[in-house]
Amino acid sequence: MRVIDLLRTAASELRLAGIDSGDLDGQLLLGASLHKSRTELYLAADMEVPEEALQVFLRYLERRKRREPVAYILGEREFWSLPFIVNPSVLIPRPETEFLVEQVLTACRRKSLPDGWILDLCCGSGAIAVVLALELQRDVVAVDLSGDALAVAQQNCRRHRVDDRVALVKADLLTAFAAGRQFPLLVSNPPYVSRRQIRQGLDPEVAGYEPLLALDGGEDGLDIIARIKDMLPSIMRPGGEVFIEIGAEQGPALSRLLVPATGPDGLLKTVEILKDYAGRDRVLHLTMSENGR
Repeated sequence: MRVIDLLRTAASELRLAGIDSGDLDGQLLLGASLHKSRTELYLAADMEVPEEALQVFLRYLERRKRREPVAYILGEREFWSLPFIVNPSVLIPRPETEFLVEQVLTACRRKSLPDGWILDLCCGSGAIAVVLALELQRDVVAVDLSGDALAVAQQNCRRHRVDDRVALVKADLLTAFAAGRQFPLLVSNPPYVSRRQIRQGLDPEVAGYEPLLALDGGEDGLDIIARIKDMLPSIMRPGGEVFIEIGAEQGPALSRLLVPATGPDGLLKTVEILKDYAGRDRVLHLTMSENGR
């Protein structure tokens, strides 16, 4: 069969499977089967697909029809214009997390970051840690509770040649660290999906394939964020910056939780909810008090 015929077939079959992105997914899967970019596929529209590549593509297509995410099928996802290894041990990096990284980098370039390691909590695939190590040329401690996730992060650190800058730690949040006020910057994409959302049903790609450990944020989705907040005084430097990805409707609840900790004698100097380009709550930005509390 020709490239163009396979793409039409894939788009049709994926739509019947309830997948809205059938055109794009078919292109990505066939491109991977032929080792061609999407542009190269268009230029090769009338090319007959070799039998070996055809069989690979058909296997990919069947997996996608079962709602397995394309990133897991191909074992890779682009983030920050870089390729990252992914598998079902880690969440698939998303544009929302790119927004988180943008806010961190903007803040670091606006205000000189003091010396010290950067902390990436709930690091998953290591995408955030890798990008921060590359962009800021700073050392990063990347923490995750899952050993399988850390194995993926290690592969990505090696792939992007930052394994000498990123230290991987298996721990439940900050429990591996002694009190010491050592971190000037904490960045996290923690589990923040509420159990109500999980009970009501997530997209099949998420519910059936992505790790629950990296999604489940407790009944209201704020359990992990609240635990991080309670641990901040012992490990963050005075004036340190904290950036945490949050759910699109969690800003008001987090403000109620955290604003009482601000003030002259409080833990926090500022609490800010940053909205993404669609106007949704997306990043919790905290500045630690300068008074050393």
